[in-house]
Amino acid sequence: MIKFIIRTFIKDSDNITDKEVRASYGTLAGVMGIILNLILFVVKLFSGIIVNSIAIISDSFNNLSDMGSSLVSAIAMKMSNRRPDKEHPFGHGRIEYISALIVSFIILFVGFELFKGSFGKILNPVTVRFSLVPFLILCLSIFVKVWMFSYNKYIGEKINSSVICATAKDSLNDCIATVSVIFATAIGTKVNFPLDGILGCVVSVMICWTGFSVAKDTIGVLLGTTPDSEMVKEISEIIISQENIEGIHDLIVHDYGPGRIMASVHAEVPNDASVDAIHEVIDRTEKYIEERLGVHIVIHMDPISVNCERTNKIKETVRNIAKEVNELFDIHDFRMTDGEYNINLIFDLEVPCEMGQKEREEALASIKQKLKEEDERYTSVIIVDNKY
Repeated sequence: MIKFIIRTFIKDSDNITDKEVRASYGTLAGVMGIILNLILFVVKLFSGIIVNSIAIISDSFNNLSDMGSSLVSAIAMKMSNRRPDKEHPFGHGRIEYISALIVSFIILFVGFELFKGSFGKILNPVTVRFSLVPFLILCLSIFVKVWMFSYNKYIGEKINSSVICATAKDSLNDCIATVSVIFATAIGTKVNFPLDGILGCVVSVMICWTGFSVAKDTIGVLLGTTPDSEMVKEISEIIISQENIEGIHDLIVHDYGPGRIMASVHAEVPNDASVDAIHEVIDRTEKYIEERLGVHIVIHMDPISVNCERTNKIKETVRNIAKEVNELFDIHDFRMTDGEYNINLIFDLEVPCEMGQKEREEALASIKQKLKEEDERYTSVIIVDNKY
């Protein structure tokens, strides 16, 4: 059904690289979420009042928070599509991440407030009345939420939207929560302890956990996370496959919002090649990556010696020693200058970014010592780079 709805309301729906099409997907998901959650809120609220169940009322307010979340995400998708301006030259894509953070705070607030109400019901229990109509309504709401999970997951993955994917998770949690509410309503009339309040607390904790998870994921993206491994692999393969490019290093990816990714990388090129020819290859590669992957990339040229057999042999010796110290290490920008009594080995050493300062110092000392053991004339000048 969701594919039919998409084809009906979104023009050129397959062209998800187009920012207008992507925004339309987000708006559609948001509007459907607002309508369905509003209906569920009203129906569950009245059902909870009829049977005097705090668990059902708690679940209804969860749907109200979901409606607010859908409203925020729909507005954010529209705002994030605004064109770059003087103050924001990289666009407004991160508004989508900020909106996800706002949604997480809404979820946490609602969860906390409902926990207080449910805990109060444990301290002061109220008799729960079972009624068939509200019971059936809750069962129907599960199917609605399963469908909401399905279409949010489909749209979220299709357009790579963190907000909509978070909404999908929330919908799945709602299904579990509503099952708990049904159980409390059906069994609560047959037991002598406040099952309604207990399960109301459980529902509240689940709501808070969802809010925390969304906040954690969103803050991670805003702070900067490791780039997608598949994208890194594709970028690397494209660049290395080009003529006169011997290797790459220092690939850094900046995420300014979905569909707004910028990157930079150093490409190793022969130091005896024509600058004009290399520049043409670099230009062509940058354009190809942007067209194919939607990544605006800047490639810096690093000239290296590729035809000197002695330099290449010593370079491999240095690389092997570095990996002997730590298999995650690698080297690049290797240069060598000969003197009468010293041979200067100048290179960049890539180390894992999480490695501590003391570990780095010990590793550098070990590499320098092993190189001295290889040839006492070796003097190492090592520049440490983080491996992103």
